[in-house]
Amino acid sequence: MASDFKAPSVGVKERPMPSVNGTLHDNPLVHRVLASRGLTDASQVDLTLKGLPRPDLLPNIDLAVERLIAARDCSEKVLIVGDYDCDGATSTAVAMLGLQLLGFEQLDYLIPNRFEHGYGLSPAIVDIAHQQYQPDLIVTVDNGVASVEGVERATEFGIDVLVTDHHLPPDVLPEAAAIVNPNLQGSTFPAMNLAGVGVLFYTLIALRAALAAESDPHASAPLADLLDLVAIGTVADVVPLDETNRILVEQGLRRIRAGQTRPGVRALLQSASREAEKMSTQDIGFGIGPRLNAAGRLADMRLGVECLLCTDPDEATIMAARLNSFNEQRRSIEQDMRAAANEQLEALELDSLSQSDSFSLCLHDDDWHQGVIGILAGRIKESIHRPVVVFTNDDEHNIKGSARSIPGVHIRDVLQAIATQHTGMIQKFGGHAMAAGLSLPREHLDAFKAAFEQEVRQACDNTLRIREYVVDGSLPAEQRTLRNASALAHIMPWGQSFEAPLFADYFSAVDHREVGKGHLKLTLRSWEDSSSPAIDAIAFNCSVEPMADQPLFAIYSLDVNTWRDVQSVQLRVHHLEQSALR
Repeated sequence: MASDFKAPSVGVKERPMPSVNGTLHDNPLVHRVLASRGLTDASQVDLTLKGLPRPDLLPNIDLAVERLIAARDCSEKVLIVGDYDCDGATSTAVAMLGLQLLGFEQLDYLIPNRFEHGYGLSPAIVDIAHQQYQPDLIVTVDNGVASVEGVERATEFGIDVLVTDHHLPPDVLPEAAAIVNPNLQGSTFPAMNLAGVGVLFYTLIALRAALAAESDPHASAPLADLLDLVAIGTVADVVPLDETNRILVEQGLRRIRAGQTRPGVRALLQSASREAEKMSTQDIGFGIGPRLNAAGRLADMRLGVECLLCTDPDEATIMAARLNSFNEQRRSIEQDMRAAANEQLEALELDSLSQSDSFSLCLHDDDWHQGVIGILAGRIKESIHRPVVVFTNDDEHNIKGSARSIPGVHIRDVLQAIATQHTGMIQKFGGHAMAAGLSLPREHLDAFKAAFEQEVRQACDNTLRIREYVVDGSLPAEQRTLRNASALAHIMPWGQSFEAPLFADYFSAVDHREVGKGHLKLTLRSWEDSSSPAIDAIAFNCSVEPMADQPLFAIYSLDVNTWRDVQSVQLRVHHLEQSALR
């Protein structure tokens, strides 16, 4: 940042610009952005399916394929057991559709209810599977790698279990017929960041290859037709978009834009007021994903799966409308919970934690909705930039929590350390670096708060973390164009660990006004050049009151704004603060 301005209150790290042999793109800005993300060859921009790693590198894939072929050839009953989030819903749909394409005839699926059964292949779910479906084989999707007791119960009933999962494995694995997971110890698969739907899709690809070797007529199954669902589940699960995931997502997006998607996806897009022809990862993250997830958060994810499987456009529209209604209900519940959380923060005089040396925050309210506490934890984490755990009622004796973290604090490792040092404090837990779930006895809440604070403090090396933005440097005024905004929007699928371009500059505010509830609409001009063209900008949830005679520091992205079918460029401001000259 320019040395004659006061330093911003947030961390700003500029991406390095490595040397690249050749040109990645004929647009200089696009070339610069792609090179700063480690791309070295123009072929990496193409994102064709031939760039995918081979499925035979996945651990235990041969065992899995062998068991699936035996199930198909013997006309066994196969039950898919999924999860109640978007990755689980798309994984279930891909399993149902893909196995049908590959010749399976006796297929059904079961999704655990979040409130009755909890997560994964539990003994209770196996009991239901046995009573209602009498399967010969259970195939888990997006779960199962930690389901030791569930697999044991299935074995008691004479049911084989094939696990396909992407979550980090525990020390003790279930004794399943096969476990397909790129994160198993000793795995040499080069794409360890697959979502659950990606692991399942790869399993189908390996199965089709085995059928092709036997000249089976189903070896011509068009599995690429399922990539729209693979893309949705991958983006919604916020897994890192490494090269493999970028290929899977981009290929799915291209099919949706070309109209090659199923009625349920089109209906979900319409309910979210999104256009399939302009489909991007943002349309998944803020349009399709929340509507599918709302079913699992408030009711039963079966509705979400049925919407994805539906072949009738009219029925799909009705289902999508119900999912949209659930999402609106979820928003209302979330707003009420946030208001109650703010009251707790005010009572603690920790409205922003800025006046506190606390490294973490734990909140509890028995009236909060179990399906929404994860969203609430994420919202509060974003506002205070601290690891947060939100608890609510589980039963008379226990509470259930959802945790969200910040970069540099691996939340699952934090919970593991607490569980190891304080035996019996946590009943059960699981998760990833940035998100986790747990349950504990009510009487342990205060002790957990203290232990959590201690472990987070240690993880932060006793230094409070400030929010840090990784940016692509300054963007000259002449490059803030509609052409560049359009080029960047669709050149790559942007997402976790492959973030969309951000830029940082100082501006003067030509005009500003509040719009909606707490949003700021601005007209900006480069501070250093009063003759530069003015440009529109929007800053959501922003309380800054710009001063005309002082510079504004903004971290922003280029955005294509469409109003009455007319497109224009605008800046989408992610961070805005009033600065000053030194």
